[in-house]
Amino acid sequence: MTQTYINMNSVDADIHNIKYFTSTEPFVLESGRVLPGVTIAYHTFGILSPEADNAVWVMHALTANSDVADWWPHTVEKGKFLDPERHFVVCANVIGSCYGSTGPLSPLADGTPPLYEEFPDLTVRDMVNAHGLLMKHLGIRQIDTIIGSSLGGFQALEWLVSEPDVARKAVLCATDFQCRPWLAAINMAMYMAIHADPTFGEKRPDAARKGLEAARAIALLSYRSYAAYDSTQADPPQRDDPFTRRVHSYQAYQGKKLADRFDVYSYLRMCRSSDTHDVSRGRGSFAEALGRIRAKCLVVAISSDILFPPSYHRELADLIPDARLEIIESEFAHDGFLIEHRQLDNLISQFYKE
Repeated sequence: MTQTYINMNSVDADIHNIKYFTSTEPFVLESGRVLPGVTIAYHTFGILSPEADNAVWVMHALTANSDVADWWPHTVEKGKFLDPERHFVVCANVIGSCYGSTGPLSPLADGTPPLYEEFPDLTVRDMVNAHGLLMKHLGIRQIDTIIGSSLGGFQALEWLVSEPDVARKAVLCATDFQCRPWLAAINMAMYMAIHADPTFGEKRPDAARKGLEAARAIALLSYRSYAAYDSTQADPPQRDDPFTRRVHSYQAYQGKKLADRFDVYSYLRMCRSSDTHDVSRGRGSFAEALGRIRAKCLVVAISSDILFPPSYHRELADLIPDARLEIIESEFAHDGFLIEHRQLDNLISQFYKE
């Protein structure tokens, strides 16, 4: 197997247990462009049963890696909803990312050097098609439960619609069945920040670093609520410099933190893929597309999420034939799906029992 570029700056990622699958068959993208094969980085936890019926497939969000135990704390544990003693947990790094799967900073399967900004744009459907290759390689005939949040939820929905029998159950959290104007507008603001960096387009891993930092600071405003900022970033009662705010350093820190572990070209591919998300494309109406889903679905919203508010989730649950909506009460907005893991675990554990 050909090991592609993996961002070693992600010191928290469990790179030692990472696995790679490489397909040398031409991989045709939805755009019509062709990659000369793809490499997919992935992690597994637990053992696949002899009947191959205990797989739980986790789709990661925008900038996460395939080590779900790293970025989703207290989930891959005994008694939790990703219990490796009960389930065969799979999480694959999406193509286009920088954590081991084929992307802008990795050499291609035919030996072509990294393409950087010349790497083709990807759609959510392209990502799902790559998941399908890995599923077949692992010998999984049907997934027991697909779990996806945010961009991972986009992938989960696309997979459930394109292959109605791919899974028996699904958990769709903090997500939507399309990319609405609000998300597309946030993405555009990030693109403008990135393209304003004069080093954008240069063929090096740290190109447009300042633009990437600014883009991340923009994105962060959609991940948290005003209440979360008020409770965690309030200034002390007395401060010497009225022009310096605690939240200023927080925003700068978050931008730097991402730029230390991600590259701008992979980030753009991830964000642009979310722009393409529309389960109805080529399938009639949203009702027709979502009506194809046969899996029993748990739809979970975060009460304060301004990126994907509860009203979006009500629409989603109403359009899926066998779905139930639950709302997690949290002031942490979109990031609540990562922070409120206890509430989420209770909901999913009950879902399993049913």
